[in-house]
Parts: sequence; C-alpha cells; structure tokens
Amino acid sequence: MHSRAQHTLTALHTFLATPLAERLAGAHSAAAEQGVLALFHDTVAEVPAYRALLAAQGVAAERITSLAGFQSLPLMTKANYLRAYPLAERCRHGALHECDMLAVSSGSTGTPTVWPRTMVHELDIAFRFEQVFQAFRTHERNTLAVVCFALGTWVGGMFTAACCRYLALKGYPITVVTPGNKKEEIFRVVEELGPSYQQIVLLGYPPFIKDVIDSGRAQQLDWPRYRPKLVFAGEVFSEEWRTLVCERIGAEDPSHTTATLYGTADGGVLGNETPLSIALRRFFAARPGLAREVFGESRLPTLVQYDPRSRYFELHDDATLVVSGDSGVPLLRYHIADKGGIISHDEMRTLARTTGCGAFDDLTGNDAPPLPFVYLFGRADFTVSYFGANIYPENISVGLEQPEVRDWVSGKFVLQVVETADRNEAFALVVELLPDITGDQAKRGVIAAAVLGQLRRLNSEFANYVPMEYQQPQVTLKSAGDPEWFPAGVKHRYTRKNR
Repeated sequence: MHSRAQHTLTALHTFLATPLAERLAGAHSAAAEQGVLALFHDTVAEVPAYRALLAAQGVAAERITSLAGFQSLPLMTKANYLRAYPLAERCRHGALHECDMLAVSSGSTGTPTVWPRTMVHELDIAFRFEQVFQAFRTHERNTLAVVCFALGTWVGGMFTAACCRYLALKGYPITVVTPGNKKEEIFRVVEELGPSYQQIVLLGYPPFIKDVIDSGRAQQLDWPRYRPKLVFAGEVFSEEWRTLVCERIGAEDPSHTTATLYGTADGGVLGNETPLSIALRRFFAARPGLAREVFGESRLPTLVQYDPRSRYFELHDDATLVVSGDSGVPLLRYHIADKGGIISHDEMRTLARTTGCGAFDDLTGNDAPPLPFVYLFGRADFTVSYFGANIYPENISVGLEQPEVRDWVSGKFVLQVVETADRNEAFALVVELLPDITGDQAKRGVIAAAVLGQLRRLNSEFANYVPMEYQQPQVTLKSAGDPEWFPAGVKHRYTRKNR
C-alpha cells in the first residue's frame, strides 16, 4: 500500500478508536513539548522552504534538542516565509500533490493565499468538533448539523462539513446538510428535516447565524421546536449577545447550547470553547474590573481551551500569539498576529477559586477538560473581521482613490464593525474630508458605492461571506482634522474595534 494511504488509514483508525476522554487526558505538557520538537525535526527533514528559512537565519537545526532551543527559533511570518517561498516548497517533499484538499484566504490586495491539507490534518481537527458536539450531548441525541458557512474554496464550509462527517463515521448520530450561507435554503432544510431529529446544530459566523435566527422568527419559524445548538467561528462577541441569541431560540443554558471555534485559514481550528470556558467568560463578563486585571484590557476576549499536542501556543513579546502545528504547510512558531495570552489549566483553576467562580467545581468530565486556555482579542494588525471576512484598510483606500471620490477626501478613514441596538452587526466607515469640502448625503452615497465596488472586486471573502444586505458600508463624513477621529499630529489608526 502507498505510504500516504497507509498514513491516512492509521490516522483514521486512531481517531475512530480513541475516546474523547482518553484524547483529552493525554494533553499534558511533556507530551506537548515532545510533539512540537518532533514536528520541528520532521519539518526540517521534509520541507525544503523551512530548511531554506533556517539556513538564511543561520540556524543549525541539529542543535535544537530542547523546548528552550525551539523557542529560540526565528518566527515564521507571511513576509519571511509564505511570500518568500513557492507553495510547493512549503509542502512536505516539495510536493503540493501530496495534499488532497486546498482552501484559499484573501490577502490585503485580494490575492489569495492557498492553504493545502490532507485528511490526516482534518482528523486532528475533528477532535475539536468532537469536544463541541459532546457538550451538546450529540452522542445521546440524533442531530442534524446544518453548515451555514460559505461553501467553495474558503476554508470554513468544506472543513466543517468534513469534520462533522468524521464524527458520524465515529458513531455519533449526526447527519450533515450543507445549505451554506443561503438563508432561504437554511430555512427549508430546517423546517423539512428538523422534525426528524432530536436537535439541530447551526454552524456559521456569529452575525450571520443571528440574522438567520431573526429572519426565521420574522417568518414565524418556531426555533425552540428544533432544539437548536449553535457553533460559531471568526468573530469576538459579547456575552450579552450570546444571551440574546439563546433567548431567541428558546435555550436556557448557553454553556451547553453554544460554542466558538478559534480557527484560521492558515492554522485550522486552534482551540474551542467548552462549557467550562464559557462559564468562566460569563463570570468575567459580569465583573469588568476583574476581567481587566486578568486579561489586561477593558474589552472581553474570546476564551477557549486548546490541545497543546495539536496546536502549540507561545506568547510573543508584543502580546501577540505564536502557534505551531501540522498541516499541508507545517507551521513552526508562526506569528498569527492575534493579540491575546495563555493561561494554564492550573492557573485558571486557582484564579477561579480565589475569585469565587465555581465553574471548576460545577463542571466535570469532558465539560471541563484538563486543557490550557488561550484568549484573543482579534487581529493585532489593522484588519477587522465581519461575517468571517477579513476587511483590510488597503481595500478601503482603493475605494477612496476612485476618480469620483478622491477630490473630496483626504484618504484617512476609520473602519469599524459596530453593534446596532438590536445586536446585529454593521460595517461602518468614518471618512475625513479635505479642507473646505462639506459633507452631504449625496457624497456619502457616492463614497459608499465606490468603497463597496472595490471591496467586492478585491476581497473575495467579503464578496462571498457577507450577505448582500449587510455589505453596504454606513458612511459618516467628518471635517478635516476632526479632534475625535482625525486629530492632527497623532499617528492615525485606520481601525477601531469596539467588541
């Protein structure tokens, strides 16, 4: 049998034969350190681009024999690795054809980055889905999994469908249906198929799932009848938002009704919410002063648990996360530009008990796995995430440089995703006018059309992830040097993040 096929069969057998509790119990620090060192040496032996990166940095790979040595390795970035070496050379044996699936993510100029993977890599990620679905008691209830991520070359939809099917293969009573991000098709499959199942699970980006729920309610869809559970990815949201969404589907226990996957196109699913992490986050959300002490900011981060043998996290000196993990393009100390931090399981348990949080005492078993925690505030660069699509300032700049607009505006702007009174999301843009230019409704309309046209042209994620009715930017015009938005003499930031 071909070695690739044998490797896949071995991984499949391991996934099918390993109970979740056994998998989680083995995630201790020694195993994680051994695993990341093994990944490093395998990558050096098999990946031409990584050998070239180390050679360019003067690193002798054979001297890296400890975790301390590993942590001295150069960071891998998009600039020094992904853009510096051809895709095939970043794959094992310099052979892209050894991967059986490709996904793409849009870059700042709209040029896609290709992320290859194999079934082996998906099976590793499937354990994260298994954690989530066990919290939903899917092993006890026949379940319709409704994939509401965009389908196509983007990573979310196809990856999610594959992992849900692996759970079905493992024996979970799950049926997968893939309407994608088409609301009417989602409603149709829920109403037609939902009554045949004990529960449904909607998987998608938070603002889109909320829109599905609200639009369904407006059409008299009786969500509580289907006992829905919700799986999110790609966005940071408030606990007030989670509570509202749960109320609208008739769910009384958010910790066992919802879960967020911390995923990226480059790294796959890096971690996931558990009933324990949700209970902790809700505890901190009710105590903003304590949350600031623990997480270092007034905004509440996403808080997930992760398996360090699958994805090994480090914290860079600028408080951004670095991750290592296997995939079609193995990542070693990859700087993912997410601002956040790491808290060990023991540290979090001590913190919870000293602050009066009973989550560790109230939850047991797979609801409270012995895994470390990672928290993140979202991208540390100037992008914003909207319906799972990264919106880049460069895309907005092109819109403001169009002939019909450029004589009015300075080129400065502030990009935001804001929450409306009904806790929907909106794409907001504050634009600085040139001196002696007065803003009016007509100018706002022209600017919005120019920006939208360029976003659709340059950013395939925006065009395909964001529903048409949410794509129109809400444009506000400010005079030159506005002290709140465009103060003189201050380095300008092109995004503000309110969540």
